[in-house]
Amino acid sequence: MSPVIKCENVSVIRGNATILQQVSLHANRGELVAILGPNGAGKSTLLGVLAGDLEPDSGSVHFGSRQISQLDNHELARTRAVLPQRVNISFPYSVEEVVEMGRGPKLGADDQNLVESAMLRLDVSAMRNRLYRSLSIGEQARVSMARILAQDTQLLLLDEPTAVLDIGQQEKLMLIVRSLVDEGRTVIAVFHDLNVAMSFADRVILLQNGKQVASGAPRETLTASTLSSIYEHRIDVIRVNDDTGPIVIPSPRSRD
Repeated sequence: MSPVIKCENVSVIRGNATILQQVSLHANRGELVAILGPNGAGKSTLLGVLAGDLEPDSGSVHFGSRQISQLDNHELARTRAVLPQRVNISFPYSVEEVVEMGRGPKLGADDQNLVESAMLRLDVSAMRNRLYRSLSIGEQARVSMARILAQDTQLLLLDEPTAVLDIGQQEKLMLIVRSLVDEGRTVIAVFHDLNVAMSFADRVILLQNGKQVASGAPRETLTASTLSSIYEHRIDVIRVNDDTGPIVIPSPRSRD
């Protein structure tokens, strides 16, 4: 099976700073790949390159057999949907209008069905007439996720989708994301929460200072020694039970 998306030896340089250096990854159909690393590691930059929003200084990105540079904006919109870290909507759009943005300016019957399905799946149908700006941060996050789900693409690229959610909302959203993957979608997501990646990802990519330093299955890759080195702080990985798997916790500094 050929990957849905792959990048090879991608580097991004801004001025004298190397943001990404020779990073390679791929994601298959029905797979959730998590991009992890400390602040400044290059996670969002890598996601921007994979989305086609940033052009790398070297290396290549392919959707299937086609290089990303061969796709125009309309083809990109049909190929991947992108959830950025921050969604700023200044105009007084309703929830339904924001979700409809995932289908473009002209809506037919099939488009409206996708909008309704996305709102139902993210549990925002009841607030369809409310202004997006009037919602809580968590509600806005769910509406934004519904918008990219309405886009109905094979590939979803998510930049910190759980960052503003409380623990209950986080779990609900990730169960939805996981269900999309189990149905055959491909998801690449940036996470700060290592436990979310441990629980839901099929593979993880660890970045440090723009370099890919580890990759593989979460339980094999997110080890205490690897994480402690990357985050420059002692981190423990503790197995609670066989059902939930290991959890990642920062170790408190020893007191004299």
